[in-house]
Amino acid sequence: HVQLVESGGGSVQAGGSLRLACAASGVTTPSDDMGWFHEAPGKEREKIATIYTGTGSTYYGDSVKGRFAISQDKSKNTVYLQMNSLKPEDTGMYYCNGRWSRVQYTGQGTQVTVS
Repeated sequence: HVQLVESGGGSVQAGGSLRLACAASGVTTPSDDMGWFHEAPGKEREKIATIYTGTGSTYYGDSVKGRFAISQDKSKNTVYLQMNSLKPEDTGMYYCNGRWSRVQYTGQGTQVTVS
């Protein structure tokens, strides 16, 4: 079955950078799309970035535009999130999300703390 495993979270000072990765296993076809959600403490989970595998087109939420960049390595079924100019409000859990044949899967998340 499909599993998504995130890595790369941690603690960083404001203005710093982190790179998250999400590796998918148990898949035999390319994803429809993969992306990232952010859940800040006490707030609802928010979609912040998506990459559409077939076209390579991307979506970014307003809160991360110009600071974050999503990319993927199709050969590894892995998606990355380069996070620059981090702010304290970027603190929270980051969840990887992917769709295969219109079925959505979500990882366990990785914690990012910006101070």
